Amino acid sequence: MLRVTLRPSTSRILARYARLQGVRGLATAQEPYDTIVIGSGPGGYVAAIKAAQLGLRTACIEKNDTLGGTCLNIGCIPSKAMLNNSHAYVEAQHDMKNRGIEIEGVSLNLAQMLKAKEQAVTSLTKGVESLFKKNKVDWVKGTGSFVTPNRIAVKMNDGTETELEAKNVIIATGSEVTPFPGIEIDEKQIVSSTGALSLEKVPEKMVVIGGGIIGLELGSVWSRLGTEVTVVEFLPAIGAGMDEEVAKSFLRIMQKQNIKFKLSTKVLSAEKSDGKVLVKVDAAKGGKEETLEADVLLVAIGRRPVTTDLNLEKIGVEVDGKGRIVIDDQFNTSVQSVKCIGDVTFGPMLAHKAEDEGIAAAEYIKTGHGHVNYQAIPSVVYTHPEVAWVGKNEQELKAAGVEYKIGKFPFAANSRAKTNLDTEGFVKFIVEKETDRVLGVHIIGPNAGEMIGEATLAIEYSASAEDIARTCHAHPTLSEAFKEAALASYDKPINF
Repeated sequence: MLRVTLRPSTSRILARYARLQGVRGLATAQEPYDTIVIGSGPGGYVAAIKAAQLGLRTACIEKNDTLGGTCLNIGCIPSKAMLNNSHAYVEAQHDMKNRGIEIEGVSLNLAQMLKAKEQAVTSLTKGVESLFKKNKVDWVKGTGSFVTPNRIAVKMNDGTETELEAKNVIIATGSEVTPFPGIEIDEKQIVSSTGALSLEKVPEKMVVIGGGIIGLELGSVWSRLGTEVTVVEFLPAIGAGMDEEVAKSFLRIMQKQNIKFKLSTKVLSAEKSDGKVLVKVDAAKGGKEETLEADVLLVAIGRRPVTTDLNLEKIGVEVDGKGRIVIDDQFNTSVQSVKCIGDVTFGPMLAHKAEDEGIAAAEYIKTGHGHVNYQAIPSVVYTHPEVAWVGKNEQELKAAGVEYKIGKFPFAANSRAKTNLDTEGFVKFIVEKETDRVLGVHIIGPNAGEMIGEATLAIEYSASAEDIARTCHAHPTLSEAFKEAALASYDKPINF
């Protein structure tokens, strides 16, 4: 019998040699990656780690010097550090005396507060890097673009270029700040959320364009630190997506915290003059023009998908009118073997939504099965008090003709909130009238962002309000307000 031995290619020999020596090289055309993820934000890095945990050889292409994307570096994490520390400053100034704690000479060290923010960011981005090493995910430091659906050209950060082969690609390039037409952001006087997290001094006056989550959180930070903040919102209410009743209560609370609001107001222009920013505004339906003067203008009108330089048109990936990549219910784009998750596609631009999609996309690649319940994705505004919600709000149910019941319970009647001297807000349950099934939960109050997890689980498992009301909650806790609101939706609360 004639036995023929095929000689492996040189690249394959080198790859095998590298593995034997403990060196992990980049994949080749002969031995492609199972999965390449483009982008290392919450969706991308989670997708990469999960794919590697499932046994898929995985790489993540990221051009920035640190992993974690917008969320970890210039978004969720630094903003929460500033929110937490600015709230501590306000408490030290105004609240501690009521608790029997006398503090004299409280002052702000902004440089140290910014340093603490950066330390939190560094800790977490380094943590993601360690997770990549632990799970054997290759971090390819560069900018990726499609040559074919399975071949990615990478302009490496060191100036070189390479091409990677993959059986599957997950696009997770996230989103960027939506610019305001005619207003140029310099990140000094006219800033996006990025610049607003790094101001070197506390401005006397700040105008915020946009009454959504980002504008309200960052406006709240600088208001606490001594800035006169005015929020300009085109819509007649703040907090797009909130239940209307909650949004009205939220507005009143923010006004009590000395934040000014101009609702139903449009911004016409903004220009820098003599060290100030002059912002021209008008009533949304037309009226008398007004000029607002500010030291800093924050543009916070939303975010848009990032698809620049991906070369999507070359491989035929479909994009909708809003610039979002079109996908099906398994995260497949219009091109076979290319998936997409996170801010760059449909749905709320939330880190935890992208994370869940990243896990599901990796599972679809490996097993053909995955799961994300888009009816059970919570939203949180990390002001004080916090605002959190999941499921449907009243206006959505009215529009859909769904019959429902309401149950509410105020934190003012909750024992733990009273002992904490933190009683503003309430828990609101919306349940289906006939079945008592929980359709939505809306919370404004202390620790709302933590409490909403229980509501999310209830919606995920189609729980009834009675299921929750008959579940023992520890006493005294804020979560008892959650239980009492569930009880109020079908019976009567005990403590109110």
